[in-house]
Amino acid sequence: MVAGMFGCWFRVGGVRPAVAGLVLSVGPTVVQTSMSRSQIALLGLVLLLILLLYVGLPGPPEQTSWLWGDPNVTILAGLTPGNSPVFYREVLPLHRARRVEVVLLHGKAFNSHTWEQLGTLQLLAQRGYRAVALDLPGFGNSAPSKEASTEAGRAELLARVLRDLEVQNAVLVSPSLSGLYALPFLMRDHHQLHGFVPIAPASTQNYTQEQFWAVKTPTLILYGELDRILARESLQQLGHLPNHSVVKLHGAGHACYLHKPEDFHLVLLAFLDHLP
Repeated sequence: MVAGMFGCWFRVGGVRPAVAGLVLSVGPTVVQTSMSRSQIALLGLVLLLILLLYVGLPGPPEQTSWLWGDPNVTILAGLTPGNSPVFYREVLPLHRARRVEVVLLHGKAFNSHTWEQLGTLQLLAQRGYRAVALDLPGFGNSAPSKEASTEAGRAELLARVLRDLEVQNAVLVSPSLSGLYALPFLMRDHHQLHGFVPIAPASTQNYTQEQFWAVKTPTLILYGELDRILARESLQQLGHLPNHSVVKLHGAGHACYLHKPEDFHLVLLAFLDHLP
């Protein structure tokens, strides 16, 4: 190919002293190529160009340390029936199904896709849990809903979604904004929950100490060490729940599950695995 491009000749074993040449060693054989200086310069430029193109090619994508779970897990998606349909993503257990099923809500800047990107859905499926991540009304693929304008409406909407999806023995994971849905549901229907995982949820100040005392649901309170406002406010109120434990994720902010995903997954799985 090079000979065709540059008109050079190849000779095995001989030397042509009359013409300056470039000697290449190929295994035990010495190959002498006869070129003019301009041809040698042009060959050098072509080789340099090839090298630059090679170096500039993108390498394989880096694996992010926080992406847990099997990327080959099938993630189902759909809309709940009836008025005010809610978009959801769902995974089924890969192995023997465990008793509880996990429902994942989200904060203001996120939606159900966050739990797929983080690998939480895939990881739960691997560990034998059915898990459902919701797009709250007005977020992601869920249209706004008039029901969401009142506390009672939000509690009923969440209850209806769980019925429509036939969620049994639910463990509700509720970060930040989703407390507007999770907490009224908790106060009204806590007997339907097998576990509750609040992550600095909003609206805890709307409920009294006595209301929290009445909730017997096993609760894992999670928050980030660097969350100075909502975490402290919610922790003070959630501490009135009689059956709770508290975990602080060091070096994490308000969205602590994003900042320290491996720690978050370990703590969440330990809580789920030890529920009766």
